[in-house]
Amino acid sequence: MFQGKPSKILTLLLIHQNNQILLAMKKRGFGMGKYNGFGGKVEKNGESIFQAAIRETQEEGCITPTDAQFIGYIKMDYDCEKETLKVHIFKATQFDGEVKETEEMKPQWFDVAKIPYNQMWIDDQYWFPYMLENKCFSGYLQFEGHEKLILSELKEVTNQELMSISEMESEIRLQ
Repeated sequence: MFQGKPSKILTLLLIHQNNQILLAMKKRGFGMGKYNGFGGKVEKNGESIFQAAIRETQEEGCITPTDAQFIGYIKMDYDCEKETLKVHIFKATQFDGEVKETEEMKPQWFDVAKIPYNQMWIDDQYWFPYMLENKCFSGYLQFEGHEKLILSELKEVTNQELMSISEMESEIRLQ
């Protein structure tokens, strides 16, 4: 682990309906050119992690998840970044609104059997199976640069363990 680095609290929300998953191509900024869920940083205005996940999904996909559940937590260390990323992962199956392209994201539905892992972050292939099977998970990932995963420690946890890990690791409330 890279000790002493400041951390950035982030959210990621995925919509998974039946055998389809909604991913979006990032059009600018960090992760440009990659498919991902909707998410970003938590605002410092007292916003909770859950509120940030919903807000980011509204901003990036023009939809409001109605049954979002906290399903995963991953701490990510990139040797080329100044901050450790603490990513809180949510999953929803229902939403209000119509999925639309925005300045930042171009959403697209994929069959879960055809998820474009080769156009996503390298680590997604390791934790997506937990999410797709509705299993709570947590872990630590270490990278060399942005593309080479050098350490992956992921495990299934109970919902209670997940909440405890999030509270212990994050300076911001979940709800």
